[in-house]
Amino acid sequence: MAPTADPSPAPADGAAGALGLVLRSPSAADGGLLAVFLGLHPGEDGERTAYLGVVEAPTDGDGDAGWQTLRAAGALLPDLDASLAATLLALANWHRSHERCSRCGAPSEPTSAGWVRRCTRDGSQHFPRTDPSVIMSVIDDDGRLLLGRGVTWPANQFSVLAGFVEPGESLEAAVAREVLEESGVVVTEVSYLGSQPWPFPSSLMLGFTARAVTTALTHDPTEMAEVRWVTRAEYAALLRSGAIRVPGSISIARRIIERWLGADLEVAAGHAVIEGWRPTT
Repeated sequence: MAPTADPSPAPADGAAGALGLVLRSPSAADGGLLAVFLGLHPGEDGERTAYLGVVEAPTDGDGDAGWQTLRAAGALLPDLDASLAATLLALANWHRSHERCSRCGAPSEPTSAGWVRRCTRDGSQHFPRTDPSVIMSVIDDDGRLLLGRGVTWPANQFSVLAGFVEPGESLEAAVAREVLEESGVVVTEVSYLGSQPWPFPSSLMLGFTARAVTTALTHDPTEMAEVRWVTRAEYAALLRSGAIRVPGSISIARRIIERWLGADLEVAAGHAVIEGWRPTT
C-alpha cells in the first residue's frame, strides 16, 4: 500500500537530530480526508513507490513534541522529503482557499488525485495556483549589494529585494519595476540565477541578478522601512558581530546573498547566524 506523507516534518528513526516525514500506509480513518497524489519515486530496491499526502485540518502542533514546520525543518530534510512536503503544503493551501468555483460561487470538489477542482454546478475545472515572484541581487559597479528591510521586519533584519510578477510583465520587467519601486534604483543586465518553490502559501521564487545603473536610494515607505548598500567587507563584519538577521537557510534569498558574498554565511560569520522570517500573513 502507498505510504502517505504528513506535511509537518517530524524526527525520523535513526541518528539523533535526523529529520524526516512521517510515512505510513493508508488506513480506514483516511476515508473522509482529501488525499493527493505526490508521485512515484524509486526506492533503494529499484521499485517505484507511490506517495500520497493526506490533507488534514490545520494544527499548530501543540503537544506534539519534536514536530517542526516546513520553514524550520526544510533545510534538514532529505531532498525527496523536502520535495514531497513542499508539494503537499502548496496543494493543501490551494484546496483550503479554493473550495468554491471562481466563476459562479458554487462548491467545487477535488478530482484527478487532488490536482484539479471541478465546479459542482457548471463543471468548470480549476487548477492549482502558483504565484510567480522575482527575487534579485542588485549589484553596483563597486560590487556593493542592495539590501532592504520590510516595514514589518525587526530593525536588524535585511534581505535582497523581491516582489510579485504583475499581469502582462516579463520576469525581467518585474525585476526592474520592483527594484525601482522599492529603492529608486534603475537596473540593467538582468540575468536569471535559479528558482525555488515557496509554498507559503503558493509562490514560486525566481532568482535574478541585475546591475545597478544608478545608486541613489529613495525607498517606498509603504513597503520598505530601509534600503542600503553594503560591501562584502561590511556585510561580513555585520555577520561576525551578530548585528544583522539573515534569510532562513532554506530560502533562495540566502543562496543569492552567499553567491554575491562568495562564502557560506555561517563560515563568513564564524558562528551560527541569526535567521529572520518574512511575516506569513
